[in-house]
Amino acid sequence: MAIPIEAYTGEGVLTGVIDAGGRMRDTLETSESVRLAPVRGLALDGRTFESPEETVPVDALLLVVPDDVDVPVHAAWHHVELTIGPYRLEGEMPTMPGFDPGRALARPTGTFVLLREVTVCLLDEPDRVLATHSRLLINRYDVETVAATLVLGFFFPGAHQEMREPDVDAIAALFPHPATPASSPGEDVDDPGATGDAAPAGEASPVA
Repeated sequence: MAIPIEAYTGEGVLTGVIDAGGRMRDTLETSESVRLAPVRGLALDGRTFESPEETVPVDALLLVVPDDVDVPVHAAWHHVELTIGPYRLEGEMPTMPGFDPGRALARPTGTFVLLREVTVCLLDEPDRVLATHSRLLINRYDVETVAATLVLGFFFPGAHQEMREPDVDAIAALFPHPATPASSPGEDVDDPGATGDAAPAGEASPVA
């Protein structure tokens, strides 16, 4: 089955068609290389090239735009910033509720991890956006730095992590406090200083 592919390498961006037996991600996770035919390339310096075909090692694919991916239904999405090769990324990574990075079941097993709402820039030009993608597969073994509020060492082995403080205001906005209901007319209000019918200190009690 022919599947269009767009992938970022250390030299630039490749587009073409690969022959896959199923979904692109499954092919990438089970192959050492992929054959693009035809293939077009855009180098980082702006040069373009075309070729009838080219075989590319999967390890050389840093970022891949997926054709179809399974997104966890109840996932919590966390903002992350990554550097990989000549690129700097910002996006959101999913974890399941109750995620514990120390648990083996929470650790990824494949080469690629999924991000959503991703912005791609060059490290040398961080203010210029190269592209944005609603979904992007990241070769986790090539990530060099990661900044996040979670410990993600198992996701990106070998990457240097910078811990970020959670955005308290953003979290509070997700869980607004309910307004305190006003007292109804005639409703008793507790007065911690009330002492029943006893006379105030220093005053004599009335005598009949």
